[in-house]
Amino acid sequence: MARKVQPLTNVQVQKARPAPADFKLSDGDGLFLLITTGGSKLWRLKYRFGGKEKLLALGAYPEISLARAREARRAAKEALASGLDPAAEKKREALARQLAAGNTFGAIADEYIEKQIREGRADRTLTKLRWLLDFARPALDKRPIAEITAPEVLAVLKTVERRGRLETARRLRSTIGSVFRFAIATARAESDPTFALRGALVTPKVTSRAAILDPVALGGLLRAIDGFDGQVTTKAALQLMALLFPRPGELRMAEWREFDLQGAVWTIPAERTKMRRPHKIPLSRQAIDILAGLHSITGGGRLVFPGTRSVERCISENTLNAALRRLGYAKDEATSHGFRATASTLLNECGKWNPDAIERALSHVDGDEIRRAYARGEHWSERVEMMNWWADHLDVLRRGADVIPLRPGRTRGDKSE
Repeated sequence: MARKVQPLTNVQVQKARPAPADFKLSDGDGLFLLITTGGSKLWRLKYRFGGKEKLLALGAYPEISLARAREARRAAKEALASGLDPAAEKKREALARQLAAGNTFGAIADEYIEKQIREGRADRTLTKLRWLLDFARPALDKRPIAEITAPEVLAVLKTVERRGRLETARRLRSTIGSVFRFAIATARAESDPTFALRGALVTPKVTSRAAILDPVALGGLLRAIDGFDGQVTTKAALQLMALLFPRPGELRMAEWREFDLQGAVWTIPAERTKMRRPHKIPLSRQAIDILAGLHSITGGGRLVFPGTRSVERCISENTLNAALRRLGYAKDEATSHGFRATASTLLNECGKWNPDAIERALSHVDGDEIRRAYARGEHWSERVEMMNWWADHLDVLRRGADVIPLRPGRTRGDKSE
Protein backbone atom coordinates (compact mmCIF):
# COMPACT_ATOMS: atom_id res chain seq x y z
CA MET A 1 0.00 0.00 0.00
CA ALA A 2 1.36 3.40 -1.02
CA ARG A 3 2.28 5.71 1.81
CA LYS A 4 -0.16 8.63 2.15
CA VAL A 5 1.53 11.94 1.42
CA GLN A 6 1.11 14.64 4.04
CA PRO A 7 0.00 17.97 2.52
CA LEU A 8 2.53 20.75 2.51
CA THR A 9 2.30 23.73 4.84
CA ASN A 10 3.02 27.36 3.98
CA VAL A 11 5.97 27.27 6.40
CA GLN A 12 7.51 24.27 4.61
CA VAL A 13 7.17 25.95 1.25
CA GLN A 14 8.58 29.21 2.54
CA LYS A 15 11.58 27.64 4.33
CA ALA A 16 12.55 25.19 1.57
CA ARG A 17 16.18 25.81 0.58
CA PRO A 18 18.18 24.59 -2.44
CA ALA A 19 20.33 21.49 -2.16
CA PRO A 20 23.26 20.10 -4.23
CA ALA A 21 20.64 18.50 -6.51
CA ASP A 22 17.10 19.39 -7.51
CA PHE A 23 14.46 17.88 -5.21
CA LYS A 24 10.69 17.78 -4.81
CA LEU A 25 8.26 18.49 -1.99
CA SER A 26 4.98 16.67 -2.65
CA ASP A 27 1.56 18.03 -1.70
CA GLY A 28 -0.22 14.89 -2.85
CA ASP A 29 -2.52 14.03 -5.75
CA GLY A 30 0.22 14.80 -8.29
CA LEU A 31 1.07 18.32 -7.07
CA PHE A 32 4.65 19.01 -5.99
CA LEU A 33 7.09 21.88 -5.53
CA LEU A 34 10.40 21.51 -7.42
CA ILE A 35 13.31 23.24 -5.68
CA THR A 36 16.22 23.73 -8.08
CA THR A 37 19.89 24.09 -7.23
CA GLY A 38 19.61 27.71 -8.31
CA GLY A 39 16.98 28.38 -5.65
CA SER A 40 13.86 28.48 -7.85
CA LYS A 41 10.65 27.00 -6.43
CA LEU A 42 8.44 25.70 -9.24
CA TRP A 43 4.97 24.19 -8.95
CA ARG A 44 4.37 21.12 -11.10
CA LEU A 45 1.42 18.77 -11.51
CA LYS A 46 1.92 15.18 -12.61
CA TYR A 47 -1.08 13.49 -14.24
CA ARG A 48 -2.03 10.83 -16.79
CA PHE A 49 -3.94 11.52 -20.00
CA GLY A 50 -4.58 9.09 -22.82
CA GLY A 51 -2.54 6.44 -21.02
CA LYS A 52 0.53 8.67 -20.86
CA GLU A 53 2.12 10.42 -17.91
CA LYS A 54 2.35 14.19 -18.36
CA LEU A 55 3.67 17.15 -16.42
CA LEU A 56 1.93 20.54 -16.17
CA ALA A 57 3.86 23.67 -15.14
CA LEU A 58 1.73 25.82 -12.81
CA GLY A 59 4.13 28.69 -12.11
CA ALA A 60 6.76 29.74 -9.59
CA TYR A 61 6.54 30.42 -5.87
CA PRO A 62 5.90 32.99 -4.38
CA GLU A 63 3.99 34.41 -7.41
CA ILE A 64 1.89 31.26 -7.22
CA SER A 65 1.09 30.55 -3.57
CA LEU A 66 0.31 27.13 -2.13
CA ALA A 67 -3.40 27.94 -2.19
CA ARG A 68 -3.29 29.02 -5.83
CA ALA A 69 -1.32 25.91 -6.80
CA ARG A 70 -3.97 23.72 -5.17
CA GLU A 71 -6.71 25.66 -7.02
CA ALA A 72 -4.86 25.00 -10.29
CA ARG A 73 -4.68 21.30 -9.39
CA ARG A 74 -8.44 21.27 -8.75
CA ALA A 75 -9.14 22.94 -12.13
CA ALA A 76 -6.85 20.45 -13.88
CA LYS A 77 -8.66 17.50 -12.28
CA GLU A 78 -12.00 18.91 -13.43
CA ALA A 79 -10.65 19.19 -16.99
CA LEU A 80 -9.46 15.57 -16.83
CA ALA A 81 -12.89 14.47 -15.59
CA SER A 82 -14.38 16.19 -18.65
CA GLY A 83 -12.00 14.36 -20.98
CA LEU A 84 -9.75 17.37 -21.56
CA ASP A 85 -5.97 17.56 -21.38
CA PRO A 86 -5.03 20.29 -18.82
CA ALA A 87 -1.80 21.13 -20.69
CA ALA A 88 -3.67 21.59 -23.98
CA GLU A 89 -6.29 23.70 -22.20
CA LYS A 90 -3.57 25.87 -20.70
CA LYS A 91 -2.05 26.48 -24.13
CA ARG A 92 -5.47 27.29 -25.56
CA GLU A 93 -6.17 29.81 -22.78
CA ALA A 94 -2.74 31.38 -23.20
CA LEU A 95 -3.36 31.73 -26.93
CA ALA A 96 -6.77 33.27 -26.25
CA ARG A 97 -5.19 35.81 -23.88
CA GLN A 98 -2.51 36.58 -26.45
CA LEU A 99 -5.12 37.10 -29.15
CA ALA A 100 -7.22 39.22 -26.84
CA ALA A 101 -4.19 41.40 -26.06
CA GLY A 102 -3.62 41.92 -29.78
CA ASN A 103 -7.32 42.46 -30.45
CA THR A 104 -7.87 45.46 -28.26
CA PHE A 105 -10.02 48.32 -29.44
CA GLY A 106 -6.92 50.49 -29.80
CA ALA A 107 -5.05 47.95 -31.93
CA ILE A 108 -8.00 47.38 -34.24
CA ALA A 109 -8.69 51.12 -34.46
CA ASP A 110 -5.08 51.58 -35.63
CA GLU A 111 -5.58 48.83 -38.23
CA TYR A 112 -8.78 50.51 -39.38
CA ILE A 113 -6.92 53.81 -39.85
CA GLU A 114 -4.20 52.02 -41.82
CA LYS A 115 -6.91 50.56 -44.06
CA GLN A 116 -8.29 54.05 -44.69
CA ILE A 117 -4.78 55.22 -45.63
CA ARG A 118 -4.38 52.34 -48.11
CA GLU A 119 -7.75 53.24 -49.61
CA GLY A 120 -6.49 56.76 -50.31
CA ARG A 121 -8.57 58.74 -47.82
CA ALA A 122 -7.79 62.44 -47.74
CA ASP A 123 -5.42 63.71 -45.05
CA ARG A 124 -8.12 65.87 -43.49
CA THR A 125 -10.44 62.84 -43.31
CA LEU A 126 -7.73 60.82 -41.57
CA THR A 127 -7.02 63.69 -39.20
CA LYS A 128 -10.69 63.92 -38.25
CA LEU A 129 -10.87 60.13 -37.82
CA ARG A 130 -7.88 60.11 -35.45
CA TRP A 131 -9.29 63.12 -33.58
CA LEU A 132 -12.62 61.38 -33.01
CA LEU A 133 -11.04 58.11 -31.90
CA ASP A 134 -8.93 59.99 -29.37
CA PHE A 135 -12.15 60.62 -27.41
CA ALA A 136 -12.65 56.85 -27.05
CA ARG A 137 -9.08 55.72 -26.45
CA PRO A 138 -8.72 56.55 -22.71
CA ALA A 139 -11.59 54.21 -21.79
CA LEU A 140 -11.50 51.62 -24.58
CA ASP A 141 -7.97 51.48 -25.98
CA LYS A 142 -6.72 48.51 -23.88
CA ARG A 143 -10.01 46.63 -23.77
CA PRO A 144 -10.39 43.44 -25.87
CA ILE A 145 -12.86 44.55 -28.50
CA ALA A 146 -14.97 41.40 -28.20
CA GLU A 147 -15.62 42.19 -24.53
CA ILE A 148 -16.70 45.83 -24.92
CA THR A 149 -20.38 46.35 -24.15
CA ALA A 150 -22.91 48.94 -25.25
CA PRO A 151 -22.96 50.62 -21.78
CA GLU A 152 -19.18 51.11 -21.97
CA VAL A 153 -19.46 52.82 -25.34
CA LEU A 154 -22.42 54.89 -24.15
CA ALA A 155 -20.39 56.13 -21.17
CA VAL A 156 -17.74 57.43 -23.59
CA LEU A 157 -20.36 59.11 -25.78
CA LYS A 158 -22.16 60.68 -22.81
CA THR A 159 -18.88 62.17 -21.58
CA VAL A 160 -18.54 64.00 -24.91
CA GLU A 161 -22.23 64.91 -24.96
CA ARG A 162 -22.10 66.46 -21.47
CA ARG A 163 -19.50 68.89 -22.78
CA GLY A 164 -22.12 70.20 -25.17
CA ARG A 165 -20.48 68.60 -28.22
CA LEU A 166 -23.62 66.93 -29.53
CA GLU A 167 -22.52 66.58 -33.15
CA THR A 168 -19.12 65.24 -32.07
CA ALA A 169 -20.82 62.61 -29.92
CA ARG A 170 -23.03 61.59 -32.84
CA ARG A 171 -20.06 61.25 -35.19
CA LEU A 172 -18.04 59.43 -32.55
CA ARG A 173 -20.76 56.77 -32.26
CA SER A 174 -20.59 56.26 -36.01
CA THR A 175 -16.78 56.10 -35.98
CA ILE A 176 -16.64 53.60 -33.11
CA GLY A 177 -19.22 51.56 -35.01
CA SER A 178 -16.96 51.55 -38.07
CA VAL A 179 -14.12 50.10 -35.98
CA PHE A 180 -16.42 47.38 -34.62
CA ARG A 181 -17.70 46.51 -38.09
CA PHE A 182 -14.10 46.22 -39.26
CA ALA A 183 -13.44 43.88 -36.33
CA ILE A 184 -16.48 41.80 -37.28
CA ALA A 185 -15.32 41.61 -40.90
CA THR A 186 -11.89 40.38 -39.73
CA ALA A 187 -13.40 37.77 -37.36
CA ARG A 188 -12.37 39.46 -34.12
CA ALA A 189 -15.78 40.54 -32.87
CA GLU A 190 -19.27 39.19 -33.25
CA SER A 191 -21.42 42.27 -32.78
CA ASP A 192 -21.43 46.06 -32.96
CA PRO A 193 -22.63 47.57 -29.63
CA THR A 194 -23.17 50.98 -31.22
CA PHE A 195 -26.15 49.57 -33.12
CA ALA A 196 -28.06 49.32 -29.84
CA LEU A 197 -27.23 52.96 -29.04
CA ARG A 198 -29.18 54.52 -31.89
CA GLY A 199 -31.45 57.12 -30.35
CA ALA A 200 -29.51 57.20 -27.07
CA LEU A 201 -27.87 60.56 -27.78
CA VAL A 202 -29.37 64.01 -27.97
CA THR A 203 -29.98 64.89 -31.62
CA PRO A 204 -28.05 68.07 -32.49
CA LYS A 205 -30.10 70.91 -33.88
CA VAL A 206 -29.31 71.34 -37.56
CA THR A 207 -28.60 74.94 -38.48
CA SER A 208 -28.61 75.99 -42.11
CA ARG A 209 -25.58 77.73 -43.51
CA ALA A 210 -26.57 81.28 -44.31
CA ALA A 211 -26.87 82.09 -48.02
CA ILE A 212 -28.26 84.93 -50.07
CA LEU A 213 -31.01 83.57 -52.32
CA ASP A 214 -32.56 86.81 -53.51
CA PRO A 215 -31.17 87.83 -56.95
CA VAL A 216 -31.10 91.56 -56.17
CA ALA A 217 -29.34 90.97 -52.84
CA LEU A 218 -26.90 88.66 -54.62
CA GLY A 219 -26.03 91.45 -57.02
CA GLY A 220 -25.20 93.63 -54.03
CA LEU A 221 -22.92 90.95 -52.62
CA LEU A 222 -21.11 90.58 -55.95
CA ARG A 223 -20.49 94.32 -56.11
CA ALA A 224 -19.22 94.30 -52.53
CA ILE A 225 -16.78 91.48 -53.38
CA ASP A 226 -15.51 93.42 -56.42
CA GLY A 227 -14.78 96.32 -54.09
CA PHE A 228 -12.95 94.20 -51.51
CA ASP A 229 -9.69 95.94 -50.55
CA GLY A 230 -8.01 93.06 -48.76
CA GLN A 231 -5.76 90.33 -50.17
CA VAL A 232 -6.10 89.91 -53.93
CA THR A 233 -6.17 86.15 -53.53
CA THR A 234 -9.06 86.35 -51.06
CA LYS A 235 -11.04 88.56 -53.42
CA ALA A 236 -10.42 86.16 -56.31
CA ALA A 237 -11.45 83.20 -54.15
CA LEU A 238 -14.78 84.84 -53.30
CA GLN A 239 -15.37 85.67 -56.96
CA LEU A 240 -14.67 82.06 -57.96
CA MET A 241 -16.90 80.76 -55.17
CA ALA A 242 -19.77 82.66 -56.74
CA LEU A 243 -18.94 81.54 -60.28
CA LEU A 244 -18.06 77.89 -59.67
CA PHE A 245 -19.75 77.15 -56.29
CA PRO A 246 -17.38 74.33 -55.21
CA ARG A 247 -17.07 73.31 -51.58
CA PRO A 248 -14.88 75.96 -49.88
CA GLY A 249 -12.17 73.45 -48.96
CA GLU A 250 -11.92 72.26 -52.56
CA LEU A 251 -11.20 75.81 -53.68
CA ARG A 252 -8.89 76.77 -50.82
CA MET A 253 -6.65 73.76 -51.43
CA ALA A 254 -6.69 74.04 -55.23
CA GLU A 255 -3.40 73.54 -57.05
CA TRP A 256 -2.46 75.06 -60.39
CA ARG A 257 -1.91 71.64 -61.96
CA GLU A 258 -5.65 70.97 -61.62
CA PHE A 259 -6.59 73.77 -64.02
CA ASP A 260 -6.66 73.53 -67.80
CA LEU A 261 -7.36 77.11 -68.81
CA GLN A 262 -7.14 76.34 -72.53
CA GLY A 263 -9.55 73.43 -72.17
CA ALA A 264 -11.69 75.49 -69.76
CA VAL A 265 -11.95 72.84 -67.07
CA TRP A 266 -10.97 72.45 -63.43
CA THR A 267 -10.46 68.82 -62.31
CA ILE A 268 -10.62 68.37 -58.55
CA PRO A 269 -8.79 65.11 -57.64
CA ALA A 270 -10.70 62.39 -55.81
CA GLU A 271 -8.70 62.71 -52.58
CA ARG A 272 -9.95 66.30 -52.12
CA THR A 273 -13.63 65.74 -52.85
CA LYS A 274 -16.26 64.78 -50.32
CA MET A 275 -17.47 61.87 -52.45
CA ARG A 276 -13.91 60.63 -53.08
CA ARG A 277 -14.19 60.72 -56.85
CA PRO A 278 -12.75 63.24 -59.33
CA HIS A 279 -15.02 66.19 -60.03
CA LYS A 280 -14.75 68.37 -63.14
CA ILE A 281 -16.05 71.92 -63.28
CA PRO A 282 -16.43 73.77 -66.62
CA LEU A 283 -14.73 77.16 -66.53
CA SER A 284 -16.60 80.15 -67.90
CA ARG A 285 -14.84 83.02 -69.63
CA GLN A 286 -15.16 85.08 -66.44
CA ALA A 287 -13.60 82.34 -64.29
CA ILE A 288 -10.70 81.94 -66.73
CA ASP A 289 -10.03 85.69 -66.66
CA ILE A 290 -9.85 85.64 -62.85
CA LEU A 291 -7.56 82.61 -62.82
CA ALA A 292 -5.31 84.07 -65.50
CA GLY A 293 -4.87 87.24 -63.46
CA LEU A 294 -4.25 85.23 -60.32
CA HIS A 295 -1.64 83.09 -62.09
CA SER A 296 0.59 86.13 -62.47
CA ILE A 297 0.57 86.43 -58.68
CA THR A 298 0.68 82.85 -57.35
CA GLY A 299 1.44 80.84 -60.49
CA GLY A 300 5.06 80.34 -59.51
CA GLY A 301 4.01 78.05 -56.68
CA ARG A 302 1.96 74.92 -56.25
CA LEU A 303 -1.11 76.44 -54.59
CA VAL A 304 -3.58 78.79 -56.22
CA PHE A 305 -4.42 80.37 -52.85
CA PRO A 306 -1.30 80.20 -50.65
CA GLY A 307 -1.42 81.59 -47.14
CA THR A 308 0.36 84.77 -46.13
CA ARG A 309 2.75 82.94 -43.77
CA SER A 310 3.80 80.09 -46.04
CA VAL A 311 3.39 79.42 -49.76
CA GLU A 312 3.18 75.71 -48.91
CA ARG A 313 -0.03 76.15 -46.93
CA CYS A 314 -3.33 77.32 -48.38
CA ILE A 315 -5.48 80.09 -46.95
CA SER A 316 -7.27 79.09 -43.77
CA GLU A 317 -10.82 77.85 -43.46
CA ASN A 318 -11.88 81.10 -41.84
CA THR A 319 -10.33 83.42 -44.42
CA LEU A 320 -13.32 83.61 -46.76
CA ASN A 321 -15.94 83.96 -44.03
CA ALA A 322 -13.83 86.63 -42.33
CA ALA A 323 -13.72 88.52 -45.63
CA LEU A 324 -17.52 88.41 -45.85
CA ARG A 325 -17.73 89.83 -42.30
CA ARG A 326 -15.34 92.58 -43.34
CA LEU A 327 -17.69 93.38 -46.22
CA GLY A 328 -20.49 93.85 -43.72
CA TYR A 329 -22.27 90.50 -44.01
CA ALA A 330 -23.05 88.84 -40.67
CA LYS A 331 -22.67 85.08 -40.24
CA ASP A 332 -26.43 84.67 -40.43
CA GLU A 333 -26.50 86.53 -43.76
CA ALA A 334 -23.74 84.99 -45.88
CA THR A 335 -21.09 82.27 -45.67
CA SER A 336 -18.58 80.90 -48.15
CA HIS A 337 -20.46 77.60 -48.22
CA GLY A 338 -23.65 79.54 -48.89
CA PHE A 339 -22.62 80.19 -52.51
CA ARG A 340 -23.56 76.57 -53.18
CA ALA A 341 -27.09 77.12 -51.88
CA THR A 342 -27.31 80.33 -53.89
CA ALA A 343 -26.41 78.60 -57.15
CA SER A 344 -28.53 75.53 -56.42
CA THR A 345 -31.62 77.59 -55.62
CA LEU A 346 -31.41 80.10 -58.47
CA LEU A 347 -30.41 77.54 -61.11
CA ASN A 348 -33.33 75.32 -60.14
CA GLU A 349 -35.80 78.20 -59.95
CA CYS A 350 -34.93 79.60 -63.37
CA GLY A 351 -36.27 76.41 -64.94
CA LYS A 352 -33.66 76.30 -67.70
CA TRP A 353 -31.62 73.33 -66.54
CA ASN A 354 -32.07 69.65 -65.82
CA PRO A 355 -32.05 69.18 -62.02
CA ASP A 356 -29.66 66.24 -62.49
CA ALA A 357 -27.20 68.52 -64.27
CA ILE A 358 -27.37 70.95 -61.35
CA GLU A 359 -26.78 68.11 -58.90
CA ARG A 360 -23.75 66.94 -60.90
CA ALA A 361 -22.43 70.50 -60.93
CA LEU A 362 -22.72 70.53 -57.14
CA SER A 363 -20.93 67.15 -56.97
CA HIS A 364 -23.90 65.62 -55.18
CA VAL A 365 -24.55 61.87 -55.19
CA ASP A 366 -28.13 60.63 -55.39
CA GLY A 367 -29.21 59.06 -52.08
CA ASP A 368 -31.26 56.45 -53.94
CA GLU A 369 -28.81 53.64 -54.73
CA ILE A 370 -30.97 52.19 -57.51
CA ARG A 371 -31.47 55.56 -59.17
CA ARG A 372 -27.77 56.33 -58.77
CA ALA A 373 -26.87 53.09 -60.55
CA TYR A 374 -28.77 54.20 -63.65
CA ALA A 375 -28.04 57.94 -63.50
CA ARG A 376 -24.33 57.80 -64.30
CA GLY A 377 -24.26 60.55 -66.92
CA GLU A 378 -22.33 63.70 -66.08
CA HIS A 379 -24.53 65.97 -68.26
CA TRP A 380 -21.28 67.59 -69.34
CA SER A 381 -22.51 69.50 -72.40
CA GLU A 382 -25.42 70.93 -70.48
CA ARG A 383 -23.20 71.83 -67.56
CA VAL A 384 -20.78 73.71 -69.83
CA GLU A 385 -23.70 75.72 -71.19
CA MET A 386 -25.15 76.19 -67.71
CA MET A 387 -21.90 77.46 -66.16
CA ASN A 388 -21.48 80.02 -68.94
CA TRP A 389 -25.09 81.13 -68.53
CA TRP A 390 -24.60 81.38 -64.76
CA ALA A 391 -21.50 83.55 -65.13
CA ASP A 392 -23.31 85.86 -67.56
CA HIS A 393 -26.33 85.97 -65.23
CA LEU A 394 -24.09 87.02 -62.33
CA ASP A 395 -22.75 89.85 -64.53
CA VAL A 396 -26.32 91.03 -65.06
CA LEU A 397 -27.01 90.93 -61.32
CA ARG A 398 -23.72 92.69 -60.60
CA ARG A 399 -24.67 95.56 -62.87
CA GLY A 400 -27.81 96.06 -60.81
CA ALA A 401 -30.38 95.41 -63.54
CA ASP A 402 -33.99 95.13 -62.48
CA VAL A 403 -34.48 91.53 -61.44
CA ILE A 404 -37.70 90.04 -60.14
CA PRO A 405 -37.00 87.43 -57.47
CA LEU A 406 -38.37 84.07 -58.53
CA ARG A 407 -39.59 83.34 -55.01
CA PRO A 408 -39.92 86.59 -53.01
CA GLY A 409 -39.13 86.38 -49.32
CA ARG A 410 -36.51 83.62 -49.55
CA THR A 411 -33.15 85.10 -48.66
CA ARG A 412 -31.43 82.45 -46.58
CA GLY A 413 -31.03 78.75 -45.96
CA ASP A 414 -28.68 76.10 -47.20
CA LYS A 415 -29.42 72.43 -47.47
CA SER A 416 -26.57 71.69 -49.85
CA GLU A 417 -23.50 69.88 -48.73
